[in-house]
Amino acid sequence: MYGNPAFQGYATQDRTRTLFGQVMGLVALTSGFFALGAYAGRNLSNGAAIVAYIVAFVCLLSMNFAARRSAVASTVLLMVFGVLLGVALAPTLSYYASMDPRILWQAGGATALFMAGFGAAGYATRRDLSALARICFFALIALIIFGIVLIFVHIPHGQLVYSIIGLVIFAGLVMFDFQRLRRTKDMNAAPLIAASIFLDALNVFLFFLRIFGGRD
Repeated sequence: MYGNPAFQGYATQDRTRTLFGQVMGLVALTSGFFALGAYAGRNLSNGAAIVAYIVAFVCLLSMNFAARRSAVASTVLLMVFGVLLGVALAPTLSYYASMDPRILWQAGGATALFMAGFGAAGYATRRDLSALARICFFALIALIIFGIVLIFVHIPHGQLVYSIIGLVIFAGLVMFDFQRLRRTKDMNAAPLIAASIFLDALNVFLFFLRIFGGRD
């Protein structure tokens, strides 16, 4: 019975659904901890935010090692990562909230639609998106360099162009991460995939903030 291909197919589908539920649950939980960190750090200085960002990056790196030994440890690190990123971005979110709180809601709604649309496309497609992910990765590096240039050189509508290109890049990365979620069989990989999807959503949110906030 257990060697029956039909049974194995059902078992694989059930495991995929279970992993999907775990990953999305972790993404939602991390988002909650992010909001908590953003609220707690709303009055912190930019220096404290930078320190929080560095420590969050260390937590992210540590997750790669913790995932090999303990899913619980990597999950805890994921929650700490979410809180620290919230603290790190608290000054940015406070700035936009002081401008117009509606910008945050608009960016949040647009992010939800973006993730749902491209996430569903990536999850459903049968074509291997690994090549697309590599292209997006190098394009992201180029975008980071472009962002550094914008700090020192004023380019008309540069921030808008930066944000639109960023959304295009992360459309590909979101599709790849959701396809990876569908293809992954290792349940212990849930925290790492959740961290990747959470970062996708966070970057998309920040790009929409720039667009709706009209920063240029």
